[in-house]
Amino acid sequence: MSKQFLLPDLGEGLPDATIVEWYVKVGDTIKLDDNLVSMETAKAVVDVPSPVSGKVLKLAGGPGDVIVTGTMLAEFEIDPSMPQRAEGQDTGHHHGPPKGAGAHVSDDKVVASDEGGVITETDKPAPKAEREDSGTVVGAMQSSDAVRSEAAVAVGGVKALPAVRALARKLGVDITRVRATGPDGVVTNQDVKNAAADGSAAIGAAPAARTHAPTASQPTQPVAAPARTTVSQAGKPMRTQPPGVQATGQPEQLKGVRRNMARVMADAHAKVVPTTLSDDADIHAWVPGNDITGRLVRAIVAAAKAVPALNAWFDGEALTRTLHPHVDIGIAVDTDDGLFVPALRNADMLDARGVREAVNRLRTQVEDRTIPMTELTGYTISLSNFGMFAGRYATPVIVPPCVAIVAAGKGRHQMTPVMGGFESHKVIPLSVTFDHRACTGGEAARFLKAMLDDLARSH
Repeated sequence: MSKQFLLPDLGEGLPDATIVEWYVKVGDTIKLDDNLVSMETAKAVVDVPSPVSGKVLKLAGGPGDVIVTGTMLAEFEIDPSMPQRAEGQDTGHHHGPPKGAGAHVSDDKVVASDEGGVITETDKPAPKAEREDSGTVVGAMQSSDAVRSEAAVAVGGVKALPAVRALARKLGVDITRVRATGPDGVVTNQDVKNAAADGSAAIGAAPAARTHAPTASQPTQPVAAPARTTVSQAGKPMRTQPPGVQATGQPEQLKGVRRNMARVMADAHAKVVPTTLSDDADIHAWVPGNDITGRLVRAIVAAAKAVPALNAWFDGEALTRTLHPHVDIGIAVDTDDGLFVPALRNADMLDARGVREAVNRLRTQVEDRTIPMTELTGYTISLSNFGMFAGRYATPVIVPPCVAIVAAGKGRHQMTPVMGGFESHKVIPLSVTFDHRACTGGEAARFLKAMLDDLARSH
């Protein structure tokens, strides 16, 4: 008997996921709960286990393909002589409705189940039950409170997390040749980066260099592409074609973090009524040793206490507002894969050292793609310190249910009037964007003023 396995909701309420790596091929025999495929969602790379024991008949797509939630992921020929999950068997992991959930995300792994119609003998997608949003993520609206941590999986004799394997493919590293330094011989992110840097485990041929075997009529050396020139062979200026005639580049499908970021940004743009106030924070009085990020966090905490209206969530449909007594700050982290916003929890209880240690930890977890989903949800206000790259003022996007985001630009010196003349003072440009449905202009201005006052202090 053959069964189809539909891609389950991996616990993030996302409409699709991207294939990173299959652990089996068509014709292989797999056991119940053995890892079937590694999938990339908006924030993590997770392993999806097999829901049955049997022979693999079909696999949906290859690495890089996007699979829609509820459509076929794989098809199996059930082997009744091998262990199978009993009909309606309770997996012991319930983080959503009992029916229609498709899969459960436990504290340590995704558990595939035939409960809710995920395994089906038809090609019809399994129905998805509605769930209440439980938090906000830049790049995802989470619909599960599950916590997940990954375990290293041995494939091809190599132990590595799915995220590490994805990094190796991205950097063109043959993971089987990487020297493992992790516990129990596990290959780490740093191992892959080191191998990429010294070229000790480079894949035999880069994708761009792959060519078909030469024939008698083909040269053995690759033919160089014609050089670009501004004039034609007749010596006349070359003209580009008008827009829409032909694209010189190839369309690239958005995947993972960027794909979901595009959806969430469009949704936020449609729902929020943003307004921005800007000013410069004079930090001339700072003594040496001040941490800019730490001072910005402290200033936000001070402003949130003075004007709680911006440290809040807003429900635009029910027209309700929730003011938070604590301050959890979403710190925007820019990566090659897209934007992550981990939450700096209880910022109002941290000193400068605690803020720096927490920010460093979150950044490392983001870069290694090991950050739990719970750390990417539930912040009460956001901070974008884009000034570490360039730029002065900004109008960053607010993602509901938050009502405000602070943006810090690149510091600069400017001439400041003082008693008897002028002085060169260093300033930090600040922008506060707020949802005008939930906050008044006066509240936003007082919030910004409280930040300016705190940042003006020497330490």
